[in-house]
Amino acid sequence: MKSTFSAFSAFFATACALFLGAPSFAHVVLQDGAAAANASYRATFRVGHGCGDQATTALRVTMPVGFNGAQPMPKAGWTVSTKTGPLPAPYESHGKKYLEGVLEITWTANGPDNALPAAYYDEFVLRGTTPANAGPLWFKVLQSCAQVANDWAEVPEHGTSTKGLKSPAALLEVLDVQAAGAHAH
Repeated sequence: MKSTFSAFSAFFATACALFLGAPSFAHVVLQDGAAAANASYRATFRVGHGCGDQATTALRVTMPVGFNGAQPMPKAGWTVSTKTGPLPAPYESHGKKYLEGVLEITWTANGPDNALPAAYYDEFVLRGTTPANAGPLWFKVLQSCAQVANDWAEVPEHGTSTKGLKSPAALLEVLDVQAAGAHAH
């Protein structure tokens, strides 16, 4: 048991060092950029600035295919809503097959006093289950302000490098912990 935990710890620490790097608030990013496959994951989206000098008034997150059972965390001063519909890839959980689910989650400020000022940062949280297969998951995020928006939706053609992308989507690297010698229960 101890060696299994050590193998997982070493693998996860290495993955975090590779995928997280130094914190960056140049765009919307995930606090934890790596997660185990087929596991519960708490996605914390960090918004590091407004749209130029305009305050953020809404944030819409689109769920990537394979990220299932999404649930938003309420945020004081903001109204949260979900868009549900047919899933591109149905899934099974606890013996039940799901054909529909949450496709988008939106937080909207309850007036100008609750908007996120451009010079401040904040976090928006949801949870869900990662896919069973390892690989990159890209969360597309639309950050709306009074008169403009930042559409963080660019995904690289290959791999996970966002170098050269002006408005990259938020990356979650899903890891195969079994491949690292861990034994999951």
